[in-house]
Amino acid sequence: MEKETLMEIKNLYINFYTYDGIVKALDGVHLKIKKGEVLGLVGETGCGKSVTSLSSLAMVISPGVIENGKIEFNIGDKTLDILNLRESDLLKIRGRFISMIFQEPRAALNPVYTVGDQISEVYFKHRKEDLIKSALAELEEEIKEASGFKRFILRYEISQYRKMLTNPKSLTLRFCLKMPILKRFQNRMKRIARKEMIELLKILRVPDPARVVDMYPHELSGGMAQRVVIAMALVCRPLLLIADEPTTNLDVTVQAQILQQVKELKKQFGSSILYVTHDLGVVAEICDRVAVMYGGNVVEVADVMELFKKPLHPYTQGLLESIPRPGKKFTSIPGTVPSLINPPPGCRFHDRCKYAMDICPKVKPALREVEREHLVACHLFYQER
Repeated sequence: MEKETLMEIKNLYINFYTYDGIVKALDGVHLKIKKGEVLGLVGETGCGKSVTSLSSLAMVISPGVIENGKIEFNIGDKTLDILNLRESDLLKIRGRFISMIFQEPRAALNPVYTVGDQISEVYFKHRKEDLIKSALAELEEEIKEASGFKRFILRYEISQYRKMLTNPKSLTLRFCLKMPILKRFQNRMKRIARKEMIELLKILRVPDPARVVDMYPHELSGGMAQRVVIAMALVCRPLLLIADEPTTNLDVTVQAQILQQVKELKKQFGSSILYVTHDLGVVAEICDRVAVMYGGNVVEVADVMELFKKPLHPYTQGLLESIPRPGKKFTSIPGTVPSLINPPPGCRFHDRCKYAMDICPKVKPALREVEREHLVACHLFYQER
């Protein structure tokens, strides 16, 4: 049975208006992410991988402009169009239902706050209700053994927690800071969040997590900083986790550890993962399906084993042939990556393709299914009519 679709990107066009000209970054991208899968997004530098992943969170910043397209995201029985949501609604989705692991972890961490402060911010933004429920459960156990004035204080705390559950806006954390008696349960919530943080860092195999939560980003190694960023992304058990080349700047040993953890996290949390990379070895290791991008277009989508056994698009074939292998002559794709300010007409790969036909520079090929769940955008497999 085919898995349900979690997110679908339809006919997405994004341009960047620069002083040198209009960069046509995405040229009608179509992409589908299924529930519970790891989808690899591969291609050369500058092909549009990161722009595609950022658009999934509606985070394309100036001078980028989304010219056309839809991004449909399914939450339960609701389908949301990400690109038409208000900023206030997007803030409820980012980090809660869709999280992102950035390529450079130190750039994603604030240098003046501790690890614990930054992870706990996600808890108080998106999981405050869970913290309140946990605090209530603790208090209800404590009140059984309490008496006198302590029992009175605990009963008051319980009443305020219940008030927050029924109307979260009625008692903000800022208001709690102004009232000493209410600051008690704010500290309790921080303690519960800290306990959960430590457990999450343990899952990510961070050594001595109780000490790490009190450290600053500059005190962490590259691998540790990346694990902290992953922990922040996993706090809310998101439906979709976007990993934008998370192992690029790490040494080989740490890369292997992070990739193994990504595989384990998929099993443990059941999140779908969009894994952006240029490394086909990583794709073979962790992905279920692969989408290949070239010049702002998705040119081929297939099951990972199918793609490696039977690549159909000439660009995909060239990528696989350019991987160095013992006993095999190294070959590279001729030509250079086109400028997206003045991209080639028709198929953007035609001027580097050894199979180019007369129709290729005239008509852009559509992404179509030519075999079961194997899509390709190439005139070799069909003729536009």
